[in-house]
Amino acid sequence: MDPVTHGIAGALLGKGFFSRRQAKVAVFAATLGAVFPDIDVFYEGYAEFAHHDPLAIVKYHRAITHSFVGLPFFAALLAALTPPVLRLLKRPFPRLRDWESPPFWLLTVIYGVGIASHILLDGMTSFGTRMWFPLSTRRVAWDLLFIIDFAFTTIILAPQVIAWIYRDPAKSRGRAWKMWIAFTAGDLIAWLLTRAASYPFHFWIVVLIGALLAALFFVPAVNGWGFKVTRAEFCQVGTCLALVYLFLCALAHHQAMTKVRAFAAQHRIDVERIGALPIPPSLLDWGDAIRSPGGIYVAQFDLREKHPPVFSFVADSPLDPYIARAFAMPEVQLYWQFARFPVIHSYVDDGMHVVELGENRFTDGRRRSPQPFTYQVVFDDAGNLVGQGWLNVGMTPRSIRRLVPQQPVARPAAPEKNAP
Repeated sequence: MDPVTHGIAGALLGKGFFSRRQAKVAVFAATLGAVFPDIDVFYEGYAEFAHHDPLAIVKYHRAITHSFVGLPFFAALLAALTPPVLRLLKRPFPRLRDWESPPFWLLTVIYGVGIASHILLDGMTSFGTRMWFPLSTRRVAWDLLFIIDFAFTTIILAPQVIAWIYRDPAKSRGRAWKMWIAFTAGDLIAWLLTRAASYPFHFWIVVLIGALLAALFFVPAVNGWGFKVTRAEFCQVGTCLALVYLFLCALAHHQAMTKVRAFAAQHRIDVERIGALPIPPSLLDWGDAIRSPGGIYVAQFDLREKHPPVFSFVADSPLDPYIARAFAMPEVQLYWQFARFPVIHSYVDDGMHVVELGENRFTDGRRRSPQPFTYQVVFDDAGNLVGQGWLNVGMTPRSIRRLVPQQPVARPAAPEKNAP
């Protein structure tokens, strides 16, 4: 899940359930707790650039800071640091002088709730998270949400905006118009971004969402009932709606899994891994995937379609000496543990032998560029390793392969018969 949505979720929980006592600090703590686990990206970036570690994102991201094992420690640490930091900030920022910190135990609970929301939301994505690290290094991925889900983000943000609009009767009308314009513009930007990322949706949906937003922002003014609802109540309703949305995603995931299991059983596929993966922009769009010993079966479909999904098979390249050499490398073994639906391709490019591992977890088949989290290993004709690294990290392309100095090795021997 993206950091902005994490922060919005934390703010929703803080305003809905912890705003009666020391409200400002409580909401701040819930929001900070909800974004705190992603602090590991700083160490990940340091490891990647300082130690030239191409797999830093796999090793260090979503580990101890995203773990229920580390949660009590980090929650207590943040709670202990908050009062002294707040005292220091009150001197240069007079506006903070009326901010009072909740007692340590309550502050620890608030930070813990924020951190827990981050862990659970990351677990609902296909990327997953190691939520029991270091007791277990297994990535928990429930496959309910895409990493960026505009619908979910809107559901948890809108109640907070509505509460702000109707906090002041004199300003409510102007605020409602400003927020409707801002959200509608964001809706249009999202439509443009999804088209650019090869995840388009119909423009009439943009119009429909604009109408729904108008209802949300203006209907509470009818007979003034919106002014009688507290911020906490608005946010509690928003939390319930978010849970309903997640429940609907779970139902959709179940239907998608039923389709992929039926296909695997009908064709008697030797299944290594199987999954139903969310595809943006809505909970009706899914991709089914099956990893078999010789490649993967993939399908993309809309749950409203009555006919069964059409699966295509993407075969691995036949096992050759360069694939065998690549799979002897610890980096490739680590990648193989991280990837869920990879495909192995081996080919010659400009006199170099390339082993390319393409992950199919975050695609709907419409992207022409290398799929997200595509990893390459490059050998010369003698079998010496001359380069390795990502072609794409997430949605970010990498055009420069990371060179790794190696001692010359003998030409690789013929591989064993079994696949890596």
